[in-house]
Amino acid sequence: MPRATSYATLPTEQPNPRTRALDRLSVERILRLMNREDARVPRALAGVIPQIASAVSLIVAALREGGRLRFLGAGTSGRLGVIEAAECPPTFHTPPELVQAIIAGGRGAVSRSREGAEDDRARARQEIRRRVRAGDVVVGIAASGVTPFVVAGLHTAKTRGASTILVTCHAHLKARTFADVCISPSVGPEVIAGSTRLKAATATKLILNMLTVAAMVRLGKVYGNLMVDVRPTSRKLKARALRIIRTVAGVSPRQAAAALRRARGDTKTAIVMAVRRLDASTARTLLRHSEGDLRQLLMRGGSG
Repeated sequence: MPRATSYATLPTEQPNPRTRALDRLSVERILRLMNREDARVPRALAGVIPQIASAVSLIVAALREGGRLRFLGAGTSGRLGVIEAAECPPTFHTPPELVQAIIAGGRGAVSRSREGAEDDRARARQEIRRRVRAGDVVVGIAASGVTPFVVAGLHTAKTRGASTILVTCHAHLKARTFADVCISPSVGPEVIAGSTRLKAATATKLILNMLTVAAMVRLGKVYGNLMVDVRPTSRKLKARALRIIRTVAGVSPRQAAAALRRARGDTKTAIVMAVRRLDASTARTLLRHSEGDLRQLLMRGGSG
């Protein structure tokens, strides 16, 4: 049996001495106090950049070798993982199976709280066995660092040959037995004691942004600061794709639209077509040979 957790000693459960009179403050003073507390989060993250960089390196190496990325969490942490996974396909044109989230309680827990699900170790093991294989990366998200669903899932992922990362706000957690990399900023106690949907969740969201963005940049999904793999699935995204093609290829709006149409909505292919004056099939072949690295391809062709 796992050793009982002393929840009262967890950093995420401690009362904040700066907010003891919270219920006696005016609305404006409550908001200013929350704002000051939130400002502590970026400073805390600055101290764990090396750990985040190590995690990104794990993710990049795995994805380059055919591995996949899985976020694992319960409650607010699980929902943040769901959001991060859902945003990768439209932003970076990743296949849906490449980045996915596993949340305690299943899909229904995304919109409705199922707090007891965080204690279900057996379900975590089952989900990991079903959805994780050797060569994948599993990012466990647990503000306290001791969520049974997450800890059990990471332990199981390691036995299956996956790399494991833990994102937590338990700054002094010993997680070496189940996490290859532990990212643990010290954001301090919450405005409302134990309400980790506040600073801990903000820190988590920022870290997940860093993990996916930095990894996708290294994988060639970004050119400069442009999302050249964007999927033009709405009018706004189509307009963005056209601007990107015009900016990178230096072509007219009409030429950009024609290239995007012939590329069947593939922005990166359309850029190569416009710059190198190629047909879609040849552009796709060149991109495949350069592993999707647009800058490398354009420089090799004397453009960009």
